[in-house]
Amino acid sequence: MLTTPDERFAALPDYPFQPHYVAVQTDGTAPVRMHYVDAGPAQGPVVLLVHGQPTWSYLYRKVITVLADAGLRSIAPDNIGFGRSDKPTDPGAYTLARFIDWLHNFVIALDLRDITLVVQDWGGPIGLSVLARDPDRFARVLATNTILHTCDPALAGKLTWAHHSIDEHRVVLEEQLLDYVRLYRTASDVWPSQFLNAAAGPLPAEVLAAYDAPFPDPSFKAGLRQLTALIPLTRNDPGAAIGRATTAALEQWEKPFLTAYSDGDPATAGWESVFQHRVPGARGQAHTTISGAGHFVQEQRGEQLGRIIAEFVSRTR
Repeated sequence: MLTTPDERFAALPDYPFQPHYVAVQTDGTAPVRMHYVDAGPAQGPVVLLVHGQPTWSYLYRKVITVLADAGLRSIAPDNIGFGRSDKPTDPGAYTLARFIDWLHNFVIALDLRDITLVVQDWGGPIGLSVLARDPDRFARVLATNTILHTCDPALAGKLTWAHHSIDEHRVVLEEQLLDYVRLYRTASDVWPSQFLNAAAGPLPAEVLAAYDAPFPDPSFKAGLRQLTALIPLTRNDPGAAIGRATTAALEQWEKPFLTAYSDGDPATAGWESVFQHRVPGARGQAHTTISGAGHFVQEQRGEQLGRIIAEFVSRTR
């Protein structure tokens, strides 16, 4: 088990938040320490901001500032293996089921209720699966640039990046998706800044360094590398089964569900329409497209996303 030294997080640009920690646990593993940002009025409506890969709560810094000004309490955890949270060194410690357990433990430990859930990238499969398990704690959902990997044949023709089965023995997968998975498996080293700069750059050197701060050397990157390996590529993958179960739960979700996807992210394009058609709570919502942003919409249009979230909460309370 590794913990990134505190000095790696000193004086990060636009990230003035004090660290908070809570112990979380899942079957078969020892308790681990999960870091989170807690910003805004303590009694304000709770907005749970769940990041994906290869980022951490730093991604939401611009969103958090807007939400605080709107009187909302932002809770932004770092997934285990990321940010200031503990980092098991065994890649086998990281499974999708455990990421879901850790976040669910976190929600219970803080006794969060009436939650507005905001998810991006892997934040969707993780956060939406927590909602599916414990729906009474959640009041509404905003999904941005996220997916639910199911390999469902019904997804054929609906996604820019193909990811679906076509019969009992074959799947269709976007070549770029496979290249991405292969890169994380075979590259001698990977750095979050590489992907942030490619998808949201050019970014200032100090911002790129902030994204890399949790990972002083390769020994800290087991979770960073393993999460990409958990992308389900077939229907037989345990993650695909979780995705299907979460989808089934969302098909019964009647509370507000809003999509706010960017217009420059082919990896998730099409999923906004899937959610709009499958989730009852998405009907009649003011779905929006955020212009001029790629996959990491919080980095490029964080203030705008923050305003969309604040208006969503205000309108649906």
